[in-house]
Amino acid sequence: MKYFLSSLLFLFCFVPLLHAQQSVRFSYLAERLTDTSGVLQIHLKSSDSTSFFAAEQSAADNPFTAQLHVAGKDSMVAIHRVTAIGKPMVEKDNGEHTLTLYPDSVTFVYPLHLNKDSSTIKGTFVWLGRKGDDYPSNEEKFVVHLPAVVSAANTSENVPVADQTVWSVFLLTFGAGLLAIITPCVFPLIPVTVSFFLKRSKTRTEGIRNAVWYSISIIAIYTIPTLLLTLIFGDTILYTISTSAITNLLFFAIFIVFSISFFGAFELNLPSSWANKADQKAGKGGLSGIFFMALTLVIVSFSCTGPIVGTLLGQTSAKGVSIAPVIGMLGFGVGLALPFSLFAFFPSMLSALPKSGGWLNSVKVTFGFIELALALKFLSNVDLIYHWHLLNRDVFLVLWIVVFALMGMYLLGKLKFSHDSDLPYITVPRLFFAIITFSFALYLVPGLWGAPLQPLSGFIPPATTQDFNLDNLNYKIDDLKNGHFSAVPSNGTQALPPQKYIDKLEVPFGLTAYFDLEEGMAAAKILRKPIMLDFTGHSCPNCRKMEEQVWKNPDVLSRIKNNFVLVSLYVDESTELPAAEQIILPNADKLTTVGEKNLNYEVTKFGLNAQPLYMFLDLNGQPLSDVKYGYNPDVNKFIQHLDAVKQKFDTTLK
Repeated sequence: MKYFLSSLLFLFCFVPLLHAQQSVRFSYLAERLTDTSGVLQIHLKSSDSTSFFAAEQSAADNPFTAQLHVAGKDSMVAIHRVTAIGKPMVEKDNGEHTLTLYPDSVTFVYPLHLNKDSSTIKGTFVWLGRKGDDYPSNEEKFVVHLPAVVSAANTSENVPVADQTVWSVFLLTFGAGLLAIITPCVFPLIPVTVSFFLKRSKTRTEGIRNAVWYSISIIAIYTIPTLLLTLIFGDTILYTISTSAITNLLFFAIFIVFSISFFGAFELNLPSSWANKADQKAGKGGLSGIFFMALTLVIVSFSCTGPIVGTLLGQTSAKGVSIAPVIGMLGFGVGLALPFSLFAFFPSMLSALPKSGGWLNSVKVTFGFIELALALKFLSNVDLIYHWHLLNRDVFLVLWIVVFALMGMYLLGKLKFSHDSDLPYITVPRLFFAIITFSFALYLVPGLWGAPLQPLSGFIPPATTQDFNLDNLNYKIDDLKNGHFSAVPSNGTQALPPQKYIDKLEVPFGLTAYFDLEEGMAAAKILRKPIMLDFTGHSCPNCRKMEEQVWKNPDVLSRIKNNFVLVSLYVDESTELPAAEQIILPNADKLTTVGEKNLNYEVTKFGLNAQPLYMFLDLNGQPLSDVKYGYNPDVNKFIQHLDAVKQKFDTTLK
């Protein structure tokens, strides 16, 4: 009888626990994003309506929590930064503890801080649930292996994100270096410098060698400081600087000053003592002397090349590819230095160069108009980040039309500055440049009423900032005719429309987007649609190009509208996060703005900081594709990618 009662007591105690274990499915997954970062995901799912308590770092103050215990290297897992994917319910218990529960299922996501040789994570996860008056729980042991990082460079679809960007940066900056040659600060020095090397050298071979070393020195002077800055402060330092509102405001002020200088109000030069010291060392001869000759050129030509270098650094850094600024300065240095070697190899070509004269000053003034237009671009970035609405698209276009119209008038000789030479007649090249300038100004005019102006989509403010836009009006009319596309799926279930940041952020073409991941994920679960993550930025030119050149395509637009829940995450949005949503990183840095939070999520989750970046998630927040899809204007390729992701999502629902 005693054994029978003991057995019966055992059954009463053990069977509920066994049932709880069988009714709760526990799974885990680890993903390495980069050599030093990754994520650990723990998924709980109940088949008997069990609700799961939230996971916390410590249960000292609240015992109603799930706990993660990692064996060995605890610092690998940022336990205090756990996030939960699910539909939370918050309530108070009798002891006034705040309880957070997730009905039926929840996924806990822990960021990982890894070493390159990290291969496994071992530990236990203690979950706690509630079903009626019962509190089932269990301790789950796990050993998870870390796969090798999936690099963007290893995926054929990702080649355009990095390789094409780097090549385009090099070609762009190489062209800018060639353009800098015809400035009045550089052009007159070419024949003087080349003749100096050839006449001073004992043999022609020695003269060519000296000229080549001179060119290499110019390239090194532009490239090495940028490389050192990247190595010392990290891959993202120049990107962070270029997308900063303060930096863009500073660039605006600097470019205004440069443009006024180009118009002849005053001369901008680096301290003359720098040039004098470099010139003194250049006189010592030898390879070191030639290097300082190159340094002297860089210093004395700063007033002409400085604005070009500043523009290139700003544009290449914003690409989001860490090596792009270095490649940019390399391309500029090669373009600027090439003529010195080329004319040393073929000195007879020097006689074909046009003589210095008033035309060089005209080039400088023309650059002044271009600098003024670029200054407005930097101010527009700040205006978008802080939502001032001072430079909306129509105002910006008006200012550009006026600037380029005045530039055309100057080229025709209708405007004259104090330091300009007399212009007795218009040369043929000058006439053609004037025609191009006036044509460009006229091309901008239809944009005042909403014309797409696709070639300029990366430079002008987005169409959503324009009050009167006939193009966007078509999409609004279509929405009124067809009804709201994404809030009500075919089963009639209603999803909440976007709430957060809709007073400040907007997407084009009548699309509805969520600007907060948690909001978008909740809507996706109701609508049973995959998430399309759009990592974007106010100061991202390629984001605007993708929208105008790819998203606007009717086939693409219909797929985004009908097949996905669009979540646009701005990485440079300045809106302050509520105190409860601010994040403290393991290195004690604090993320206080929406943009900082979004950029941190992009880097830790996907290992990239480039924009645009399009990633697709299932209803558990897991990527549907390893392809890190960036800027690529190929519409058909984007459609194929959307269809492949949607097909994979549909198979997960079956």
